[in-house]
Amino acid sequence: MKENMRGNRAFSFHTWKKMLPFFRPYYNYFFTTMSLNVLLVLVDVVIPLFQSYAIDHFIVPNTLNGLRPFVIVYGLVIILQTVCVFVSVRAAISIEMNVGKDLKRAQFVHLQKLSFSYYNTTPVGYIHARVMSDTLKIASVLAWGLVDMFWAFAYVIGVFIIMFILNWRLAVIIMLVVPFIAVLTSFFQKKMLFWNRKIRETNSEITGAFNEGITGVQTSKTLVMEGLNDRSFQEITGRMKASSMTLAKLTAVYMPMILFFSSVVTAFVLARGGAFVQEQVIALGTLSVFLSYAVSIFEPIQQLARLLSDLISCQANIERVTGLLEQEPNITDLPEVLDRYGDAVHPKKENWEPIQGEIEFRDVTFCYPDGKENVLEHFNLKIPAGTTVAIVGDTGAGKSTIVNLAGRFFEPTEGQILIDGRDYKERSQLWLHSQIGYVLQNPHLFSGTIRENIRYGRTDATDEEVEEAAVKVSADQVIARLENGYDTDVGEGGNRLSTGEKQLISFARAILANPAIYVLDEATSSIDTWTEQIIQSATDRLLAGHTSFVIAHRLSTVRNADIILVMKDGRIIERGNHRELIKKKGQYYRLYAKQFEEERMLKVFG
Repeated sequence: MKENMRGNRAFSFHTWKKMLPFFRPYYNYFFTTMSLNVLLVLVDVVIPLFQSYAIDHFIVPNTLNGLRPFVIVYGLVIILQTVCVFVSVRAAISIEMNVGKDLKRAQFVHLQKLSFSYYNTTPVGYIHARVMSDTLKIASVLAWGLVDMFWAFAYVIGVFIIMFILNWRLAVIIMLVVPFIAVLTSFFQKKMLFWNRKIRETNSEITGAFNEGITGVQTSKTLVMEGLNDRSFQEITGRMKASSMTLAKLTAVYMPMILFFSSVVTAFVLARGGAFVQEQVIALGTLSVFLSYAVSIFEPIQQLARLLSDLISCQANIERVTGLLEQEPNITDLPEVLDRYGDAVHPKKENWEPIQGEIEFRDVTFCYPDGKENVLEHFNLKIPAGTTVAIVGDTGAGKSTIVNLAGRFFEPTEGQILIDGRDYKERSQLWLHSQIGYVLQNPHLFSGTIRENIRYGRTDATDEEVEEAAVKVSADQVIARLENGYDTDVGEGGNRLSTGEKQLISFARAILANPAIYVLDEATSSIDTWTEQIIQSATDRLLAGHTSFVIAHRLSTVRNADIILVMKDGRIIERGNHRELIKKKGQYYRLYAKQFEEERMLKVFG
């Protein structure tokens, strides 16, 4: 998903108002830094007047009379400036850190509430950019941008007031150049902002290419795609170079032009002001004040243009962040359900009823939110509590759909799903999800040790309970062979372990949670025969008494299931146990015979 480029839209108060709930708790910091910036403007405007006083009272008359009180007052002003800067910067940092923290937390909490369908259609990079870079930009602009704009504007106004008081004719000379600087800055800032965005967009593509190149290196090498990858990467980096060079050229033209106008206005002030000094219209100290202002006035004008561009640009960041925060989950609990059972962040576990595990699909029709065709139509199925149900069939037959619907990761388009005789919409999602133990084909492990990953099944479990769960699935046999046993670091995503080892850890984690419902989704399709035998020997014993769904690729693993469902095009075409389906000699029999023959040939020629 490409970077949103809506930063050229007109300023919108409605968009910025959405940040008020995050900014309001820290208004005292904002009030502090704004108040101190008023003092800073006064100090910054007045300091050149000290220079004027020193020239007229000490340098020109060649005397040191009155120097001590001058130095004391000047020193106090500098101390005041230092204190103001210190407190103001500290307050601004507090705003930036707190607003950034609150925005990230709000997005993180909201992401926990969004449905599976959102993650099916939204790239991880898009979400990461919203939570990290967009949030950082918003917090920075709120903390520094508004305050800096206020300072720059107030400084320019203050300087012109002082200049007009001192000598309006010299002030007009400087003022005549200001519109040229403002127009020039506005023109170049728009161009530079555009190319900055292009660079950021291309940089995102480079990051994505790096990510794909690293994560897909095995595939690239086996398909001999190095040359293609190199050409593709050169094309992206070439665009990055071209955009960067354009920005550099704009900067190379803009900065000398600003310096030129600054030098010209300084020369005019020096020439005209020098004449005024000779004519005794103004004092030499007053001329020095005008020279100081002539040099310094253009920086805040440039800063105003840049900050205004940043402000408009930041509006796009706010739109993206609020777009995420306003994203509605496809599955929500009813208000009365939330009131009784709580939500994912504040659960009311004392009101949760125990689950027996009976599941019924009643005339269920289902279409994925991003799909156009029904995956299931008028589907009916009743699973008694404690039943192990194996689901087999070709890819796309609807196997995972049934499990996802039963776990309420999606909801039926039509019809009902009942848990223990009640529509599961009458109770909270978290209540149901907390009673489901998942073991996936490609399980995810979190960075940390094996012990920590198993303990995620129940965070208050003791070390003894963690190890007992590992023993139940025979994972202890594998863990014992590792260098640090249960304290072995699994690496990022568990990449230091094999697929089979990760699945055993995932299985132990599910066992520790002791849920009412188990889901084994192709849990043994990608592992070696030895690990499969370990898991299979534990599975039959541990699933007893629990409602279980087993989505199987290897049919040899489902022979002991209470019910085997053979799915095709969202329909159950065969139902029964292993013995009954073999006797029917239908689709299940053909699939089983084919796999049995393939496995036999592998043993002979393997």
